[in-house]
Amino acid sequence: MTKKNNMAVEILSWYDANAREMPWRIPPLNSKMGTIPNPYYIWMSEVMLQQTTVAAVKEYFVKFITLWPTVDDMANAKDEDVMGAWAGLGYYARARNLLKCARVVKDQYGGKFPCNEKDLLSLPGIGPYTAAAIMSIAFNKKAIVLDGNIERVMSRIYAVQEPLPASKKDLWLLASDLTPENRCGDYAQSVMDLGATICTPRNPKCSICPWNYNCEGLIRGIADGLPNKTPKRTKPTRAGTAYVAIRNDKSILLERRSEKGLLGGMLGWPGSDWDNVPSNYTEPLKADWHTLNESVRHTFTHFHLELTIKIAFNVKGTPRVGKFITKENFKPNDLPTVMRKVWIEASKFLK
Repeated sequence: MTKKNNMAVEILSWYDANAREMPWRIPPLNSKMGTIPNPYYIWMSEVMLQQTTVAAVKEYFVKFITLWPTVDDMANAKDEDVMGAWAGLGYYARARNLLKCARVVKDQYGGKFPCNEKDLLSLPGIGPYTAAAIMSIAFNKKAIVLDGNIERVMSRIYAVQEPLPASKKDLWLLASDLTPENRCGDYAQSVMDLGATICTPRNPKCSICPWNYNCEGLIRGIADGLPNKTPKRTKPTRAGTAYVAIRNDKSILLERRSEKGLLGGMLGWPGSDWDNVPSNYTEPLKADWHTLNESVRHTFTHFHLELTIKIAFNVKGTPRVGKFITKENFKPNDLPTVMRKVWIEASKFLK
């Protein structure tokens, strides 16, 4: 048995005994007995897991498959219902692509996900990593899955010192060389689990790692410092204004953001652009606006945001933008996190 094959056997044996439980995952024992994963579950979980932790995703995944058990159900869902259910998970373009992709799968593929890379990559929101994960985990086909956990494992096993992201190509080639021809989905998940539970970013548990005897980083004494990463640029801070208008009947003015751009398609408060320039934004309606002392701060991937909150009570007239939502129909949890923060501050002043 070659060293490569022996390493695959070792980690699959470790995975059989230590696999994490996931609501979308087939346990390794069932997998070895021929139980096939649900491609819809694998696709949805992988979309949700993009730049989001497993702990945060589990609850949302269960909610989504309860509301929309099949890809056809998702394709037939109302946009606003899906966007509302996604609120709080972040990176809202994923939710829009979730709907677009489900509709393509329903209309062009008869409700069944394709199992080849070319067709998967043609679907909205599916890039090389997600396509490889679906091929491997859902269809047990050999595909090179390279997420952050696997990058870290490969960096340490082979003592790759070139910083990320420049080393991604080399890490992909190294991961390709180790990937076996059989149990492809279990193997991909085994290396993910190794990175998440043993080969962790800080204080890796090298003494109990099934690959410690082959880890060049451990042998050289540099494992815990890998992978090296190119320093990130300092995030800029942007500013804007959010307007909270409330009528006598407690109905609340909300605006659905345009499909394009940050928080696209989500409900939120009317407000200015977040561009740090003097705003020419016209208030959503004529009212006695009061500026709150407390602003809201929120961090996105590429910048920090500080929102000034203006609030008006007992407003009248037709708004220039948005529409009033009755108190009964207003669901703060359907707002994206930054908008929910605005509501938390504004609601302190409700009478």
